[in-house]
Amino acid sequence: MQYEAVIGMEVHVEINCKSKVFCGCPTVFDAPPNSQTCPLCLGMPGGLPVLNRSMVDKSMAVGLALNCRIARETRMDRKNYFYPDLAKNYQISQDDQPLCYDGYLDVDVDGEMKRIGITRAHMEEDTARNSHTVGGGQSGVDFNRSGVALLEIVTEPDIRSAQEAFAYLTALKQLLQYLDVSDCNMEEGSLRAEANISVRPVGSDKFGTKTEVKNVASFSGVQKAIEFEIARQIKVLNDGGTVLQETRGWDADKGVTLSQRLKESAQEYRYFPEPDVPPIVVDDAWIDAIQKSLPELPTARKERFQKEYELSAYDAHVMTLSRAMADYYEAIVKAGADPKKAANWLMVELLALLADAKVEISDSPVSPENLAALIGLIDTNVINGKIAKEVLVEMFKTGAAPAAIVEEKGLGQISDTSALEEAVQAVIEANPQQVADYRAGKDKIFGYFVGQVMKATRGKGNPQLVNEILRRELDS
Repeated sequence: MQYEAVIGMEVHVEINCKSKVFCGCPTVFDAPPNSQTCPLCLGMPGGLPVLNRSMVDKSMAVGLALNCRIARETRMDRKNYFYPDLAKNYQISQDDQPLCYDGYLDVDVDGEMKRIGITRAHMEEDTARNSHTVGGGQSGVDFNRSGVALLEIVTEPDIRSAQEAFAYLTALKQLLQYLDVSDCNMEEGSLRAEANISVRPVGSDKFGTKTEVKNVASFSGVQKAIEFEIARQIKVLNDGGTVLQETRGWDADKGVTLSQRLKESAQEYRYFPEPDVPPIVVDDAWIDAIQKSLPELPTARKERFQKEYELSAYDAHVMTLSRAMADYYEAIVKAGADPKKAANWLMVELLALLADAKVEISDSPVSPENLAALIGLIDTNVINGKIAKEVLVEMFKTGAAPAAIVEEKGLGQISDTSALEEAVQAVIEANPQQVADYRAGKDKIFGYFVGQVMKATRGKGNPQLVNEILRRELDS
């Protein structure tokens, strides 16, 4: 029997508020264990939660960017369950009245757009962090993360492959970073992705039994876990077995999912309205204010770059991979550089230096203005492209302006016709056999002469003039 996968994603995003969602404790990552806590986020009796307005604003921004409807009246609920990382034995979350609902995100899957429905994006508090590496066979609980603002984004079961899931996660992360609501660092736990996976016979409109895969540390890991789980479920069904509704963990070393526990139902959480947090009433003015504060989003910016700067679809895609990248690129253009040349120098040369040094574009030692100035030196024939690459490396090391480096190191391009004619003549006289071969019709050898002249001028010869003088002398 042929099967198809049915996949829904749950993504938990830590929202970058300065304080926790219901108390004033700070949210600095990697602070000493249990140093950012108070009686409220430790679950002690008597503490009263106060909702962080910034959390609502940023959650609403995400909802609007995901084309969601915004609830005019919503509330917080208590989700009851026992676990060591939840001191008060319930989590303040949202049940049947999420802040954002009924949206979608269009993602590019191998050049084709796929629309993935967003069921809901609801606010909640994060739990503490369990550590099983304390030593001596003991475990520890760090409550610094307890109460951190968390947004859970849940899709419709619209995803049909691991590849589509990867594309969705990549597009969602890009959107969240454009909105500047989270750093989305999976290693630090500020973004966690869980996949709900089932399979069904091709052509069936009924859902199969789903499993939830958790504890995956990367998007590529999510993709591999989904691929494994699809194959595992199909084998179970083909062998006459039954797929259990359960939570499974991903073992990256072994490349398998492992059963952890049977999946709880919503009824087992015994949701009821949080009595200590008043209902949240959202009016049109509030929504309009958030809508106006949204930045230009990735898809719109990519389309504008193609139209306004005449970039190819690929170049526009690279230039808009992140908001920082797009801002940097536009700053180069605004400083006077040709848009296509700016894209090439950023994409090919500067990004390679940044990757080697493991430096983000936002921390680049080469400013957009200095990169534009470097391109200007090429356009005005002060230096050629080869020398410009050397200058860029020095700019990256020192942060200095390109003109200062060129002057200090004497790297200015030789455009003096008499000097270049002298160099060309010397190369011709030193290579009589190659001259004879060229004049016999071996035109490809012309590149050899260019290389010899550039070598003689230490790479500083004006390439256009060198080519013109060589052609004239060799063809005469």
